[in-house]
Amino acid sequence: MTTQHSDSHDHIENNPQFKGLSVNKGIPAPPPVSVEATQRFLNIRRSQLSVDDYVTGILAGDITILSRAVTLVESSRTEHQVIARQVIEKCLPHAGRSIRLGITGVPGAGKSTFIESLGMHIIRQGGKLAVLAIDPSSERSKGSILGDKTRMELLSAEKNAYIRPSPSAGSLGGVARKTRETIVLCEAAGFDHIIIETVGVGQSETAVHSMVDFFLLIMLAGAGDELQGIKRGIMEMADAIAINKADGSNVVKAQQAQAQYTSALHLFPPSRSGWTPLVKTCSALNHQGIDEMWNMVLDYVSLTKGNHFFKSNRNSQSSYWMYETIDEQLKHHFFHHPKIKELLHTYQHRVKHNETSSFEAARELLDLYFQNIDK
Repeated sequence: MTTQHSDSHDHIENNPQFKGLSVNKGIPAPPPVSVEATQRFLNIRRSQLSVDDYVTGILAGDITILSRAVTLVESSRTEHQVIARQVIEKCLPHAGRSIRLGITGVPGAGKSTFIESLGMHIIRQGGKLAVLAIDPSSERSKGSILGDKTRMELLSAEKNAYIRPSPSAGSLGGVARKTRETIVLCEAAGFDHIIIETVGVGQSETAVHSMVDFFLLIMLAGAGDELQGIKRGIMEMADAIAINKADGSNVVKAQQAQAQYTSALHLFPPSRSGWTPLVKTCSALNHQGIDEMWNMVLDYVSLTKGNHFFKSNRNSQSSYWMYETIDEQLKHHFFHHPKIKELLHTYQHRVKHNETSSFEAARELLDLYFQNIDK
């Protein structure tokens, strides 16, 4: 027998034929995301901020607007770059009042753990910290992990900390001009401590060294030959070396590594800053030796401000990045010139098939470029 049930019953179980059963009327399922919050987010995304809106928000310490401004700096779109340049120019007078610290080291040395431990120490002392972490981009997919906020859970939850992971996009140096411009924006937003974390030990260190006040190299003990694979140039750039993970059974190995690095540093010529590079041991995981590390950085800043190297070094860095930007813009203009784009593939084919030399092909392309530069 087929049972009909009234539309007045929300559930068939409430039909009188099912004795002893009843189902209460439920409530409509709420939307998975707040409609009001979603609308506010969409309104923010749709709104076009003016240059003055960006500057006002950054100077007020608005992290959302700061992040949007950094996104403009990192964008390759021409219209974004125009706005970014204007924002940076207006923020420049409010920048420069921070301690800039570059941190690099071999993969697995515990850079992120060290930065989080040091960052928490800085914040507890009343500082505001921006961490610009450069993630490696895949040469194949151009993708990037961008996992520093995951690795620095405590620091990312601090209201006085700002972590901005940026893909290196395979560019030489990994950081270059865009990171330097991001430093200006972060300083204008009130961050008085800037840390730049680089990718491993490679060419990016040269770029980072040219935009920071203090350059710290983090190393491990007990990982084989302590000096193996470390380029002389990076050792020469370091203002200090931190032997991390100096805990448990690794303490003795860390002390041995400390002695080795100290001896190696004595072989290098004296620094122009008047500072003698130091080697210290620490355990970022156990927060041991972190306060010593920070006091060392403060000692360096005090010394170099006293002998005027701090300011002269900043001035030299500004000049360096002017020339770097000229080089970058010329290269960009060359490869995006219509005539060059039209002929580049042809010349590349000729070079590959030994129809002309690489040098002759480059000379001819440059001649064509200069002949058509205004066309």
